[in-house]
Amino acid sequence: MAGGGDELKLLSTWFSPFGSRVKLALHLKGLPYEYVEEDLTSKSRLLHESNPVHKKVPVLFHGGRALCESMVIVDYIEEAFAGAGPPLLPADPYERAVARFWVAFIETKLVEPWFRMLDGTRTRAEMTEGVKQMLVAVAVLESALGQCAKGRPFFGGDSVGYVDVALGGLLVWVRASEVLLGVRFLDAARTPLLAAWAERFASLGAARAALPDFGRVVEHAKMRRGAAAGALAADKN
Repeated sequence: MAGGGDELKLLSTWFSPFGSRVKLALHLKGLPYEYVEEDLTSKSRLLHESNPVHKKVPVLFHGGRALCESMVIVDYIEEAFAGAGPPLLPADPYERAVARFWVAFIETKLVEPWFRMLDGTRTRAEMTEGVKQMLVAVAVLESALGQCAKGRPFFGGDSVGYVDVALGGLLVWVRASEVLLGVRFLDAARTPLLAAWAERFASLGAARAALPDFGRVVEHAKMRRGAAAGALAADKN
């Protein structure tokens, strides 16, 4: 197998949705890897040295070299292990470009407002605006799924593709956000295609192996929001 799957090592945290993306790609490709849990409250020397620019997870090591940023890593896995598992990107250059467009949309229109809402420091008005932005983004993705899938189960068609991995890595956190914010983002009445997609995706063997436990994520998110809000209140005193 090209690249040597037994040399892969993933540095991440159990709750990272971006680490989940990489895990999904590795499991979908059937690639064995060593997993190393990172403590983000006391970042390791390995993390500082392997990602000196952002000092964030995930980091994938292959053949002694480090790669950072989740979808950059997914791209690398797709190219370095082209003969392993199903392809995540279509062969057609136009369709590949479309898939990358929708991943960029997810990052800017869904992930960015979601991060701002969950940091525990936003005003009520900012939270309301963030929810509005996310609902608009989800509605656009509902339409995109219809266009990309054309009646098939995934953004990638009959099998999981690049966009599925990008959105699927966030799935548990999106569900947790529904609990934390009291808003249904993936609603069977409003976004029936995405709601059905989420159920199908969550039932995949790769998803069960790669995604974190929902209840544990909810508790972790509550703890982080409480800590951030407490620190902000202390700063104002």
